[in-house]
Amino acid sequence: MLPAKNFPSWLLIYIDEEKDLMNGPRVCLIVIDGVGIGPAPDAADYGDSGANTLGHIWERIHGLDIPNLLSMGMGALLPGFIPNPPAATGSYGKMIETSAGKDTTTGHWELAGLITEVPSPTFPCGFPMELIKKFERLTGRRCIGNKAASGTQIIEELGPLHRATGRPIVYTSADSVFQIAAHIETIPVEELYRMCLSAREVLTGPWSVSRVIARPFAGEPGSYVRTDQRRDFTIPPHGKTILDSVADSGLEVVGIGKIEDIFAGRGLTRSIHTHDNADGIRVVIEEFKENFSGLMFVNLVDFDMKYGHRRDVAGFAGALEEFDRALPSITAAMGERDSLLVTSDHGNDPTHHGTDHTREVVPVLGLGRGFSPGRPLGTRTSFADAAATIAGLLSVPLVGPGKPFLI
Repeated sequence: MLPAKNFPSWLLIYIDEEKDLMNGPRVCLIVIDGVGIGPAPDAADYGDSGANTLGHIWERIHGLDIPNLLSMGMGALLPGFIPNPPAATGSYGKMIETSAGKDTTTGHWELAGLITEVPSPTFPCGFPMELIKKFERLTGRRCIGNKAASGTQIIEELGPLHRATGRPIVYTSADSVFQIAAHIETIPVEELYRMCLSAREVLTGPWSVSRVIARPFAGEPGSYVRTDQRRDFTIPPHGKTILDSVADSGLEVVGIGKIEDIFAGRGLTRSIHTHDNADGIRVVIEEFKENFSGLMFVNLVDFDMKYGHRRDVAGFAGALEEFDRALPSITAAMGERDSLLVTSDHGNDPTHHGTDHTREVVPVLGLGRGFSPGRPLGTRTSFADAAATIAGLLSVPLVGPGKPFLI
């Protein structure tokens, strides 16, 4: 290496700044999608009195094996369900959602510091025919369905008609979503994505749903399966988020899973789409081994998508145990400059009525730099406290109304 005196002063400053950026602090925020821990104070307004995703799974699955989550502090957050929890190795608390709604976009945006005061529109009786006609003109295909339904049920119901006619299946749910299902041999996936973009084009004003979702599926009648090529086309955030703040400060923001879709690509410097929870966990461990500074924002969707909506208690429990088994590998990949936050975006109690999200309090667990073992974080009055904490850990400007956990 050349001696420092052979470099101009401006280059030495640049090298020092690059070194700081490469060796600065990192935060990994993992959203275990749909894992609530009890009804929010306003749960009754959403028809969700008594919902408790993790608590009810614990009741149903005797011997649920999640020792690492319990020791991080999860055990102390469910005193009515988990007797004699182990001493916490991390910081732990609860967060209450401020935003109106209980959907993925609203929850993630609030975690990033952005409050949604007016919920996005829902269409429990299907979409107006005026909207459907505009969508059909843009895509050149007439559609079938146009009702609120379970995704797995509607493809079994209408899959044969879809395959016979080439008409896409349009449906919604209790969430603010416009979903388009199509068999991969009837409508190619890339065409399905283009159809979603056409839907996004007409879904404005009073029709401005939060997400347009591509739902490719495969197989034969009676055994249709949804593929892992799902894509979400989300409206852009209506304000600045912690992702913008971190990226504007010259640090990296790595979106893992469907984070790019949820934020419409805003504030991200890199995005890595994943196939399932196991793939997401693998990517997290690999990214911890990379030399960068900034934020990893991770969504692990299997809890919600594969098991919560399908009211599959055993499957949900298995996904929790899979994540728990991976936690030691995740923490082993962390260094002294790293912080880990584990939280959720809403509940999806598989023992609750219906097939939709539940308005719940969510856990927040912290390990690594900035978090003390056994430290209670209390009950936070907004998910935005996560964004404020990330801002403090990364020394970037605060975004949103949140208050940091760290004092």
